[in-house]
Amino acid sequence: MSSWGYIAIIVLLVYFAISIALYYLQEYFIFKPEKLDKDFEFHYKNQEVEEYNLETRDGAILNGLHFKVKNPKGVVLYLKGNSKSIKGWGKFAVDFTRHNYDVVMMDYRGFGKSTGRRSFKAIKRDLQFVYNKIKDKVDEKYIILYGRSMGSGFAAKLASINSPKMLILDAPYYSLNKVAAKFIPFMPVSLIMRYPIPTYKWLKYVNCPIHIIHGTHDKLIPFKSSVKLSKVRPKLTRLYTVIGGGHKNLNNFESYHRMLGEIINSRLKKINLSNTSIGVMHSSKKVNA
Repeated sequence: MSSWGYIAIIVLLVYFAISIALYYLQEYFIFKPEKLDKDFEFHYKNQEVEEYNLETRDGAILNGLHFKVKNPKGVVLYLKGNSKSIKGWGKFAVDFTRHNYDVVMMDYRGFGKSTGRRSFKAIKRDLQFVYNKIKDKVDEKYIILYGRSMGSGFAAKLASINSPKMLILDAPYYSLNKVAAKFIPFMPVSLIMRYPIPTYKWLKYVNCPIHIIHGTHDKLIPFKSSVKLSKVRPKLTRLYTVIGGGHKNLNNFESYHRMLGEIINSRLKKINLSNTSIGVMHSSKKVNA
């Protein structure tokens, strides 16, 4: 065998070794959990909050928070991103309680006080379990699903198999495979990704109003991903642009809070298009000056 043949074999072996390593170690790149002691106490100023622990059928414990208001209009199930724990994410509950909505958050397995072996299937099952607990006490027409970054994909999945009032996606990705391909373009992403989270596929089956919020300066998940997502179910979707917003700072823009208020307090009304210009076509003929 020629030296070039040996080099080719070595390159292939290295390629396969890296692929296998990425398959088994990808959780270290996707998830950035913060773990909390069992006796850690949550405190938030001017918020009434109750901690809860739910045991799943495989013995895992899902730890979460329920932010309460008097005479709530409904409840927001807030699905957070891939980092930290609800200790920090809980600070964002005020953006919904100020509009008189209860907020329910939970930590994924391995985050905060939540336990259990994490997997794509387990996370989806856990979230449906929590959704069912809420649905047992609140009619679905009062449930809002809010997904932030990684949580947007899981929120889309929940909305695709349930009937919530609305779905709000904050800085969503088209699919996690697409995000991964940006960082490892030469690897067989579709084969090695154990958490593909195909947001676009799940959106096809969502039948409630879909609201997408994205910053124009998002370096991690480009704004164009939300533009693509908005075309999946265009008649149900509205895209909100935060000019200058990045991936982690939308809450620092006044426009974001204005948009959020308009979204969660909106009432979907059917528009009478009979007296609009919807059927009018622009002339393609040149007009002489």
